[in-house]
Amino acid sequence: MKFGSIAVSEAAGSVAAHSVRAGDVIVRKGATITQEDVRRLTAAGVSELVAVWLEAGDVDENEAAERLARALAGRGVVTEAPFTGRVNLFAAAAGILTLDVAALDAFNAIDEAITVATLPALKAVVAGEMVATVKIIPYGVASDRVEDALGRIGAVKPIAITEYRLASVAVVSTLLPGLKPSVVDKTLRVMSERVAPAGAQVVSDERVPHQAAPLAVAIREAVAGPAELVVVFGASAITDRRDVIPQALIEAGGRIEHLGMPVDPGNLLLIGELDGKPVIGAPGCARSPKENGFDWVLQRCLAGIPVTRADVQKMGVGGLLMEIVSRPQPRAPGHAATAPVAGLVLAAGRSTRMGERNKLLQPVRGETLVRHAVKAQLASRAAPVLVVTGHQQDEIRAALAGLDVTFVHNPDFATGLAGSVKAGIAALPADAPGVVVSLADMPNVTPQVIDRLAEAFADRPDAPAVVPTLFGQRGNPVLLSRALFTRVERLTGDEGARRLLDSAGEAIVEVPLDDPAIALDVDTPEALKALAG
Repeated sequence: MKFGSIAVSEAAGSVAAHSVRAGDVIVRKGATITQEDVRRLTAAGVSELVAVWLEAGDVDENEAAERLARALAGRGVVTEAPFTGRVNLFAAAAGILTLDVAALDAFNAIDEAITVATLPALKAVVAGEMVATVKIIPYGVASDRVEDALGRIGAVKPIAITEYRLASVAVVSTLLPGLKPSVVDKTLRVMSERVAPAGAQVVSDERVPHQAAPLAVAIREAVAGPAELVVVFGASAITDRRDVIPQALIEAGGRIEHLGMPVDPGNLLLIGELDGKPVIGAPGCARSPKENGFDWVLQRCLAGIPVTRADVQKMGVGGLLMEIVSRPQPRAPGHAATAPVAGLVLAAGRSTRMGERNKLLQPVRGETLVRHAVKAQLASRAAPVLVVTGHQQDEIRAALAGLDVTFVHNPDFATGLAGSVKAGIAALPADAPGVVVSLADMPNVTPQVIDRLAEAFADRPDAPAVVPTLFGQRGNPVLLSRALFTRVERLTGDEGARRLLDSAGEAIVEVPLDDPAIALDVDTPEALKALAG
């Protein structure tokens, strides 16, 4: 192929390398110049232009692009008509884009004139979505280069769609006392919407206590049923292979392929199998409809693509996904401003529904219930941290030995929660703009949740309060601004922060989270037993 300037008088039959405008005469880039074009350009005073000549053995850009695109397109992929040296490839059906990356890399290395670009490998696509484009850079390419490219592709067909084939999903949810049914219902709706694009549906919904034994039974029953895939949503996150969900899968006779993934959000995911059917332990972020690592694994499973340990470990590059608003904490600590709020833990109650035992002194995961709640405040950026005591104050103090907290005693603890809130608020530093109030019987609340409330308050310092929500339902802890402190004196009996929030109306800032811990407290022996596993 030749490229360069040429006299207009000799340009007939060549291809315009650039658009030419002269008066009302326009010859567009890529157009083959005709004798009429020569006459009009000459009349307009144009004597020279930049053109391209295809020589013997050259292939026109459109023909080359079309031949190569057809060779690249595998099952489930269709090509469109060529234009300006380009052919786009589209998915003919919904599924997972499967690519032979090595073959495509070799294809792009043949000649700088020949290129193909694709969507990321293993991306979920819908019918009609463009998945790749072939572009010939110059106006023509040597035929031997085209033949070389076709030869390297051979029968591989490196761009294909693996269509979804699993159509039925069983969902098993574990429950802890205090986890509202509405949370599980919303999770199920989100799951149904998540699998719908694959043509799949949720065919069973089983809910069992957050314990390994009943969960193992539920998993076995789900696998024995019509479902082709089982997804388990835990009332608390999976943090170890000895945790409830992994242990239940093992007890059911299944196998763990991998726990954890280098995708954020989505780190705390488990993938395994039982009797040849995939079993996924969903991370907490899977309760949100936003994209997360769970989607990557779920979509592949629905397409019948095995997800191995090695596959999961390769997901890290590109695995840092967009920040989800409902995450308890942005990934960059300190990136968002945090209001300098204090922390307050209410630990004065008598826990009458627990019987003779003080629930706050009961062991959970090696430490007392109250110590978990207080350590979460201390690990956050709230300071100082105050603990209101009442019933068995000496025992509560002993359980918190060694922790940097200020104790405030409420002698009127027997009259209800209001006295503890009043005592705590009255003891706060005069310069504290607000306080995060925690309940001592909620041991799963994390420091990240507390900091997320403080960050929201930093963004809206005029807000009277900031509260976390789970699927639209308010939870704990809550952040109260100093503007509400004067209203505390009006509280009586068992009225707590909820009464203050009601009085603040719509001015309250709600922070959507995907953490069930904000809705889980321990009020009964059964709840304590379930929490302890």
